[in-house]
Parts: sequence; C-alpha cells; structure tokens
Amino acid sequence: MNRNDLRRVDLNLLIVFETLMYERSVTRAAEKLFLGQPAISAALSRLRTLFDDPLFVRTGRSMEPTARAMEITALLSPALDSISTAVSRAADFHPESSNAVFRIGLSDDVEFGLLPPLIKRLRAEAPGVVLVIRRTNYLLMPALLASGEISVGVSYTEDLPANAKRKVLRRSKAQLLRADSTPGNISLDDFCTRPHALVSFSGDLNGFIDEELEKVGRTRRVVLALPQFQGLATLLTGTNILATVPDYTAAALTAAGGVRAEDLPIPSRSFELHMVWRGAQDNDPAERWLRSRIQMFCGDPDSLN
Repeated sequence: MNRNDLRRVDLNLLIVFETLMYERSVTRAAEKLFLGQPAISAALSRLRTLFDDPLFVRTGRSMEPTARAMEITALLSPALDSISTAVSRAADFHPESSNAVFRIGLSDDVEFGLLPPLIKRLRAEAPGVVLVIRRTNYLLMPALLASGEISVGVSYTEDLPANAKRKVLRRSKAQLLRADSTPGNISLDDFCTRPHALVSFSGDLNGFIDEELEKVGRTRRVVLALPQFQGLATLLTGTNILATVPDYTAAALTAAGGVRAEDLPIPSRSFELHMVWRGAQDNDPAERWLRSRIQMFCGDPDSLN
C-alpha cells in the first residue's frame, strides 16, 4: 500500500481496533469510545474486510486476537503514538483558559498524602480544567496506561507498556505511626509485640516490613487490614495499634493531629515513587504542563540527590 491508498483508510477504524485489542470486548470498547455496540460491530466488520482477517475470535465471554491482529498491533501502536504527538505539537496550551480533562492514576498513599497540594496549585493556575482521579497500583497501572484510561500515573511501578515513560519522583522511607501517649520511641521488642494495622489494596496481611523483620529473625502481628489510608488515624486513636506508612503519608496524617510519627526501630530500605505516562503524549503541551506540576508538588528534589 502506498500513501495515496491511505485515503481509503478511516483513522477512526484504527482507534476502534486498538481499543478492541485492549478491552477484548465489543461492549467495553463501546463504553470506552462512547459509541453504541452496533457501531463497534460495524467497525469491526470493516476492519476484517480491510485486513482480510477475522482479527478476533470469540472464546467464552472474551475476544481473543488472531496472530494477524497481534502483528498489526505491534506496527500500529507506535504509528498512532507518532500521529498523536504530531497533532499535539501543533496545539498550544494556556492553563488559565483551558477546560481540558486530565485523567490521572494515583495509588492510595499518593492520593492521600500528595494530592491536596497538587490540586490547590492546579486550581490556582487552571481553574477551568477537570481532574479525573483513578485509583491504581503497580498491578493496575500498565493496563490503565495502555488503554488510555489515564494519561499519567503516580505510584510504585514495575512492568509498564513498551511505549510508556517513567521518572523517579522521590525516594521515600517508611515511618512508624502511633496514637498512644507512652513517652519515648518504640523499641524493636515493643514493635514486634504490639498489634499492627496494615493498609493493603489487595487485603494481604504481609508487607515489606515483614520481609525486613524476617532478616533479623523477628515477626509482628497484624490485627487490622484496611484498603485505604483515609480514616487510619481515627482508627488508631485510643488504641496501642501501630502502623507503618510512607513518610509523605505520615506527614499528612500527623498534620491532622491525633497521631505522631517516628523512625522505625529496624533499618528498612527506601523505595522509589514513580511518575509514568503514555509515550503518545510525551510532547503534548497540556500533558507536559501537568507533569511539571506533579513533579513540583509530588516530587521531593532533596531525596533525589
């Protein structure tokens, strides 16, 4: 196919194809693209004619891509990224007059500890923009980025889509949170004896601190697992329960009163908090502005020296 032949290709069809690859469902693709299911089905029929291949084969409730569909995706995704970048470079961004919608993925600790000052800054500079915050973690982040449900995310991350970008925002240490009135810092013996609360997205009763304790032959007892940091300080009040939280979350919790933070009685590793974003929007002026504000108000330059 030469470039003149591209005139018969509807770019919207390629967007539908990419969405079907991520969603593996006509229903979900329709919801994502704000189209009716008949429109998606019609687009799929045209795609099958265009590529002379079934593209998707139904297996139970899912649609599995054919080998040809996988081949097309490998070539198409970078091309769509390049088109998106070329178009976005042509548009200026003026935050004071913009009504753009930004979709941001945040882990719970970041949402609780770092989002408030970021919102204040964004509202001051761009009062017309809309923020859509999605709860994520290192397991959910790749799919949310790949599908375009978020354009940028802040969390601890591991594997990411091939075209995603990543930057270290800060290196953080864990701190001990407590609400009791016993003077002095907690000893290691007290730390292992006292009951613990754990914020766990998946409901696990073990965290990284248990790995550190195992290195010195010690254990702790978790009596409370929560899905989020909101309300943690209130739950600790009037009890001898301890909690281990990121330092930036500890700062937000202690600022509200009722709890205090201190260093752990055991050495623990630092961990990196990442900002990640879609490669297709690397040079988008609006997204670059947003990432600069995230860097400014969620990052910690002192921890990156």
